[in-house]
Amino acid sequence: MHRLTNRRILLGITGGIAAYKSAELTRLLKGAGADIRIVMTPAATEFITPLTLQALSGHPVHLQLLDPEAEAGMGHIELAKWADMILVAPASADFMARFCAGMGDDLLTTLCLATEAPICLAPAMNQAMWRDPRTQDNVHQLTSQGIKLFGPGVGAQACGDTGPGRMLEPGELAELAAEQFQHGALAGKRVCITAGPTREPLDPVRYISNHSSGKMGYALAEAAADAGASVRLISGPVNLPAPARVEVTSVETAEEMLAASLDGIDQCDLFIAAAAVADYRPVSVAEHKIKKGSEEIMELRLVKNPDIVATVAGLQEHRPYTVGFAAETRDVVGYARSKLARKQLDLIVANDVSNPEIGFNSDDNAVTLVSADDEISLPQTSKRQLARQLIEQIAQQYHQSTQ
Repeated sequence: MHRLTNRRILLGITGGIAAYKSAELTRLLKGAGADIRIVMTPAATEFITPLTLQALSGHPVHLQLLDPEAEAGMGHIELAKWADMILVAPASADFMARFCAGMGDDLLTTLCLATEAPICLAPAMNQAMWRDPRTQDNVHQLTSQGIKLFGPGVGAQACGDTGPGRMLEPGELAELAAEQFQHGALAGKRVCITAGPTREPLDPVRYISNHSSGKMGYALAEAAADAGASVRLISGPVNLPAPARVEVTSVETAEEMLAASLDGIDQCDLFIAAAAVADYRPVSVAEHKIKKGSEEIMELRLVKNPDIVATVAGLQEHRPYTVGFAAETRDVVGYARSKLARKQLDLIVANDVSNPEIGFNSDDNAVTLVSADDEISLPQTSKRQLARQLIEQIAQQYHQSTQ
């Protein structure tokens, strides 16, 4: 079931008495870490209320194809693109016939036609309807097109008949849904990532900071989520959209970032410190804007900020696997290896920020992953692609350390 973590599942519900099981299915999928959106046909609302499913999924239920509010943004197309999987449970004989014929006469069939995500159906109907040659023709045509069927089961039916046509139980459907996804390298793990710069205020309008854009940390958060992890991103001030399926905590200063990092650290399996944290902050912050005086030189007194990654790596209890970053301008690997030992890190990612093609604010990067007894060089590529490579390497090293 860990494979469902961060997966986007669009659950379609059609008209049939088995619709009552969809409530439990929603609960199980969400409990396994999936993000659930629900689409109901008009007939489905006769068996179970949208309010029940909204309460269980945590999102409004989609009912109409021509919803004026949603259609202003082509809502049905956005839903079709959003889904990692469409699971229709129960799938009635009527729905299967309309879908097989390529009809898009309601929201659910339209979504199934518009999506590129895999589609799975959990048939639910009377045993005679299931055995009918026309239904079986539809089943054969759908499966030949790559549509997967979960079931149906065999047993007693609500009408009193016994035979094939029962919808599988919610637990079985949740397990089958999970099996459709590859086992992510970090499936079921909890990852905390820091990203971006910090800002250390001098007065109400000025601060000390650096050129970090946060792009690398955000790309790592996205890659970790894609690898199946539950990701918390602690971000300094950046101009980047929040990654999908990632919990974002926004901070300003190094002290705020440390407090956020330690909050819930006992629930964290991996800690990746990609933020460019200011080493020093002003001893005091002026209450009002500092005015320009006649002096040619103004002196600032600074005090050292807490070392976030060293603090986490030095925890005696609930210490997560800890990965640091070393942004250097010379002797990159040498300084990184020194920092690895000094701060008692498990891994450190070293990159040369003196190169404008791979430094701060660039879209590309090239790094060397340094451990106590190894070095792995990852050549220049986009930060998004590099993040995937890093997460694969970090996951591999993490799993080796826990064996």
